[in-house]
Order: sequence, then structure tokens, then C-alpha cells
Amino acid sequence: MPNLRPRPRRGAGRGARAAGRDELVSRSLQSAEHCLGAQDFGTAYAHYLLVLSLAPELKDVVKETFQYTLFRWAEELDALSRTQDLLGCYEQALELFPDDEVICNSMGEHLFRMGFRDEAAGYFRKAVKLNPDFSDAKENFYRVANWLVERWHFLMLNDTRRNMIYNAAIQKAVRLGSRSVLDIGAGTGILSMFAKKAGAHLVYACELSKTMYELACDVVAANEMEAGIKLLHMKSLDIEIPKHIPERVSLVVTETVDAGLFGEGIVESLIHAWEHLLLQPKTKGENGNCEKYGKVIPASAVIFGMAVECVEIRRHHRVGIKDIAGICLPTSVKFQSPAYSSVDAEETVEPYTTEKMSRVPGGYLALTECFEIMTVDFNNLQELKSLATKKPDKIGIPVIKEGILDAIVVWFVLQLDDEHSLSTSPSEETCWEQAVYPVHDLADYWIKPGDQVTMEVSCQDCYLRIQSISVFNSEHEMDVGKSFTKNKDLLPLGNEAELCSALANLQTSKPDAVEQTCALESTEIALLNNIPYHEGFKMAMKKVLSSLTLEKRGQAMDTQCQSNEMSCESGQNNSEQSVPEPLYVLDVSEGFSILPIIAGTLGQVKPYSSVEKDQHRMTLDLISETNHFPKETLEFWLRHVEDESAVLQRPKSDKLWSIIILDVIEPSGLLQQEIMEKAAISRCLLQSGGKIFPQYMLMFGLLVESQTLVEESAVQGAERTLGFNIAPFINQFQVPIRVFLDLSSLPCIPLSKPVELLRLDLMTPYLNTSNREVKVCICKSGQVTAIPFWYHMYLDDEIRLDTSSEASHWKQAAVVLDNPIQVEMGDELVLNVQHHKSNVSITVKQ
Repeated sequence: MPNLRPRPRRGAGRGARAAGRDELVSRSLQSAEHCLGAQDFGTAYAHYLLVLSLAPELKDVVKETFQYTLFRWAEELDALSRTQDLLGCYEQALELFPDDEVICNSMGEHLFRMGFRDEAAGYFRKAVKLNPDFSDAKENFYRVANWLVERWHFLMLNDTRRNMIYNAAIQKAVRLGSRSVLDIGAGTGILSMFAKKAGAHLVYACELSKTMYELACDVVAANEMEAGIKLLHMKSLDIEIPKHIPERVSLVVTETVDAGLFGEGIVESLIHAWEHLLLQPKTKGENGNCEKYGKVIPASAVIFGMAVECVEIRRHHRVGIKDIAGICLPTSVKFQSPAYSSVDAEETVEPYTTEKMSRVPGGYLALTECFEIMTVDFNNLQELKSLATKKPDKIGIPVIKEGILDAIVVWFVLQLDDEHSLSTSPSEETCWEQAVYPVHDLADYWIKPGDQVTMEVSCQDCYLRIQSISVFNSEHEMDVGKSFTKNKDLLPLGNEAELCSALANLQTSKPDAVEQTCALESTEIALLNNIPYHEGFKMAMKKVLSSLTLEKRGQAMDTQCQSNEMSCESGQNNSEQSVPEPLYVLDVSEGFSILPIIAGTLGQVKPYSSVEKDQHRMTLDLISETNHFPKETLEFWLRHVEDESAVLQRPKSDKLWSIIILDVIEPSGLLQQEIMEKAAISRCLLQSGGKIFPQYMLMFGLLVESQTLVEESAVQGAERTLGFNIAPFINQFQVPIRVFLDLSSLPCIPLSKPVELLRLDLMTPYLNTSNREVKVCICKSGQVTAIPFWYHMYLDDEIRLDTSSEASHWKQAAVVLDNPIQVEMGDELVLNVQHHKSNVSITVKQ
């Protein structure tokens, strides 16, 4: 029997389904909006996902709301440490909006906070490619680029002499028979390409950094050598034969050396290479084809040192003042810089800092002759193994000039073979910096001819360590000789030597009192030494607090009069005085700051510090006690704030801040991230008459010609890299802004006078402009290659701090132009200065 039910017309079912879909989409949109109102971002996000999967045509309509929902939901997931769910949400969002630069940038920010810098850089780069004018993404990428491809890559690749000497040494080794090569720490792959071009049959190159490995792959392919060079994304310590390379090689080339020679692990990697990856070395007097034997380039190194006086090093590594704006620093507190290294300082990771001594601000004075510290043979396995285990060598160096002993400066000569060498000496024109070992713990740092500086040197934990630095005074009548001597050549051990040693140790002996050690960053130590900074804040705070105190007294007197009148009318005797509320001061400076203690001495004030580290809090407590400042008066704000990101809030539910101190400039010379957003919140938390410090800033800049900045920012063509095509690939990671500059010692020619570029007002934001054109008059002919800039921070209209002053703990920054601009004296250039959130960009208007 046939089916008598009427069949639906063709398309009618589709129409019903479409109507059902539209109904579901409409309800989901309503539900999403309702959830947003209730701040249920997770459910709202799920509804939007459903809407966009059912109705992709609504993407443009709901895009902004979807982004907002995603970001708020991601914040909650991040706070709950639900990392996988967070990343999953972003992956879903990017499937729906693959070309959305805002989502890409936000994904990168989360990845960067989680420590995935390589992956974060990929999303930042994509966001910039999608929208080259997206300032947030550009700023993020520039910051990550400095992590991923360190600036020394550009310097080394631009160092023609270094490239030529390495090339010559590798060519010679290959010509003599070393035909199988392993490049450890390949970087861009330039040493591998030297070996291949020289005629090596087999070239292997390992690189641990994912970014540098991918960069090397691109470079090798662009130079048509991918068939002859096998790149490995791994540590050399993990290479196995025959799993990764088929057999032992006859030559290892490497430049895994830092300013202190050993800091990049060259000793460990070469011990492993000799034991597992290299052919056996040729013994002395043995002849035969070099292909049968193993060797390393560089073959050896000699490490040199020199004791120096240097004000710049001193102010970054020793707190040299005892009184800071009326606050006395207790003798029981011992401040240490990160480069501090004592015999038992196991927590020290890198026992030195680095400086380009030829450009150190204020220069330096050599107090001793250059002396040899250590030699190391990279082709001797037993010597490499003994480096980490042998006892420290004791070295004594005669003083040749009178001065203050601030540091031991260290450099080395890298002997690539018996013919070719590279020196990192401060007297050489080189891309290298020198290792600096600041001197601590001497009772008297003043030394003079006739004295002897002694130290112990060793290679521990793959670092060159210089420890137990002390001074033998000439009045101790010890014959120190005319040249340095190692321990075996010192005076015969006996009563006299022991007595001299005991006398010398008087300088480094510790008092019986218990010391509080406080480790500070070098910029924090420089800040403590910055007298104008603390005096300026003291004066500015005093003005505001005095004004508010007078106002409060006036209000209190009015209230008291009213109260007395009421008491008289009622016949009551109001003898009890109410305790007046203090004025609240909040310091949200980054790192260690004594400004809250200074504020606490300025009247009836309740200061709050936002320091995070326990040892910093203990140190501030000790400083408070020394200055007879009740310890309980100083509050550590982060103890009272559950969420660190909510540090800007009221001190009490019914109170507001009198002063909020913001850290507006990074030590690098850039604006702090989100500073304008923090200022906006701060303004809402101030009592009437309260102030944000600084109240406003003026940004200054000038036009300069500086080949140094050009070479530190990008690889200049193929000539410097001996014809290899490297520049276009590594220059993808160039950043237009160079940071941590010191204009007083930067090699440059000023082509204009300083001009005001921008005003940023934290108290009255309506005075700020997002876009400004500035005319700059050229006062000297030349090529404009960069625009250095710095800030004047105004605590009020009279008290100013200059981030370019000699006492400043801040450095300066510079915008480096992609293409130099030829100018003549009398010309006028127009700069376009744009300000967005906490980012400032400067371009030349053509």
C-alpha cells in the first residue's frame, strides 16, 4: 500500500532547519549577552563559539564582543592556572579568526608570560605582519626579539676581522685534512658555511635555540648549502653516534664563549665532544693525515686581567653613601650586587657583569699592569677535565698607580690555531665586551704603588671565578716583587707569610654583629647612590604632605569648634581628643625603594611599600629601626593585597591615598609597560589635593650620526659576512629601538640640539596628545642614523629628575632609522611622535 502522507516540497526541510538554526543562534546570542552582564565569561564564550560555528556570517558583527569575552575568560583561566584550557580557547578563536592581529597578539602575551618565548615571538610577528601599524604587537615583538636573537649576533656578524680570522683558520684546517666538521652552537651557521666552502665533505651543525635553528636553516638554504650541511636542533651534549651523525668528526668549530670565556659551557661541551664525537687527537711528534685525528678551533685561550678604578662600575655595585636624604643606612646591612662572588656564594649564577670598557661612562684608570690569569688548551681532554676540580690559583699583582680599587677587568686571547688569534682586550677594536668582577668587602679600597692585590682564580660551575680579593699594604713590609706571582712562586710559607696573611685578612674580616645581606640588582644599587633622586622626592613629598596636613588641621579645628559648641549647649565636657587619621603614601616602584621610609619621616604619615622579596622587607625593617622609625609604621602592601595586579586600590575602604609613587621609566630607558593605565587608576584613588609622582614627564631627543648604533641594530650587507647571504634573515629580528645606552659615551656626532618631543601628564591627561609633529633644525651636516631620547620627570613644576644625568640610575634609548637621511646645516626635519597607551614611536616625516 503506497504511503499516503503528503511529501514536503523540495527545500521545505532546509527552510525549517534554517529557521531552527536562526532561532538557536538568536537564543545563544541573548544568552551570551546575559552571561556577559553577569560576568560569567566562560559560559558567554561557549555561547559565542556556538553562534560563530552555526552562523559564520556574523563574524564581523560579534567580533569585538567575542574578543572582549575571550580575553576576560582567558584572564580567569590564567588566574586558575588552567593553562591547557586557556591555550585551547585561543586555538579555537584563531580557527574562527585566523587573521585577527589582536587575538594573535594576546595569545603571544600569554605564551610569553608562561615562558614560551619562541612561540610567543611567532604570534607577535604574525600580528605585526597582519597589521604593521599595530603598536602593541610591535612593542611586544621588539621586546621578545631581544630575547630570541641577542644583539651580539649583529655585532659579531658585522665584525669583518673576526669573520676573516675564523674563516682563515677553518680553511687552513680543512686544507690540512680535517674534512668532517661539527659546528657547536651554530647560531646563523656562518662557521659551518666557512667549512663547507673550504671543501669539507661532511658538515654538521647543532643549535639549541629554536629561533636560531630555524634562522640557520633559512640562511643555509639561501646560500644553497642545505645539501652539504646537516642542521640539528639540539645540544651537542645530546648528540649520539650513529643516531644523529654517522661517525666521529675530525674538526669541531665553536664560538660558545662569553666575555668570561667559560660562561656558555665550552668546557663541558668540549669534554663531551672529545669523549664521544671527535677522533682522537694527534700526539706530539706524530705525523700523518689530519683526517685521522681530531682537533678543535679555537685551539686554546689565554685569560688576562687588570685591576681598575671606575666610578661607573662602583656606583652600580657598591652602595657608597651612608645617609640618603636624612635616612641612615645601618652598618649591619650589607648590600650585594648580582656579580658578587664570595668563596661560599653557591647561589651566585654568574659571578661577573660585562662592560665595553672602551665606552664605559667616565672611563677607567688601570691600577695594575695587565696580568695573565689562566691558560686553557681546548685540545687537551685531561686539562679540560681538571679545570673544574683543581684548587684555585692564588695570584698577587703589584699596584702601579694610586686609586680606588673598584674591579678586576678580564678579557682573553682566543688562539684559533698556531697562526690565527682573536683578542677581546678593551684596547682592541672588537665586538666583544669585557668581564667585570666588582670588588666588595674591603675595609679600605684605596690602594697605592707598593701594595699588592691578591686573589684566587678558578673555573667552578663552568664559570671563571675570581674570589677572595684582598690587598697587602706596603707598610706590612712584604716584598711583593715587580711582577705578579702565582701561589707556587709566593714567599716561602712560614711564620712571616702567615702573619702577613693575617694582617691582610683584617680588611675582609667580618664584625661580630649579625649582618643582614641584601642582594640588589645593579640598577637598584645605582638608585641608592642617586642622591638627587631621593632629595627630590623628599622635597616634593614634603610640599604635598605639609599642604594636606594644614588643610586637615583647619578642618579638624572647624570640627572641634562645632563639637565644643554642641558640648557647651548640652553641658558636657568634651575632654577626649580623637586620634587624627594619618596621611597615606603608596610606593609602587619596581624593586627595592627606601622612599616609603623617607615619607614616614615627614609627619603623621602611614607609608606603604610594595617590595616583594622577604630579604628586601627585612632590610627596610632594619633601616627603619636604625632611624628610630617604628617598624610597625611601615606597611608592606603586597601582604594586604590578595592579587598582586590589584596593588592600586584604597588603603582602607573609606580612605584614599595622599601620594602614589609610580615607576614610570624602566632602567633601560623605555616607558614602563601600562604606566598610563596605572596612572588612570591612581588618579581615582587620590584624596583631594593628593598627587601622583611624577606628575608629568617631558620626552627629549636629538638627531645623531652613529655608525655604532647602525652596526648594533642590523647586519650591514653581505660584504662583512664574507659574501654569505645572512643579513635579510637575521635582520627580521632587528628592532628599531636600542636600549641601555649611555649618551655620554656613545660614539656619535650630534646633528641637532635637544628638542622636546612629547609631554606625558599623569595628573591631567587631557593635556596629552596622541600625535605630534616636531620641527628639528639641523646644526651640523651629516647622516641622521638615530634619534636618542630621554626624559625629564617633574615631581612638581619646580622639582625635576633627568634620566640622562650623570647620577641617573636610568640609561637612555634611541630609535635607529632603517635608512640614513643626508642633511645639511640649516635644514629642517619634521619628526612624527605618536603616543599610544605606554608606547611611543618616533618617525621622520619625509
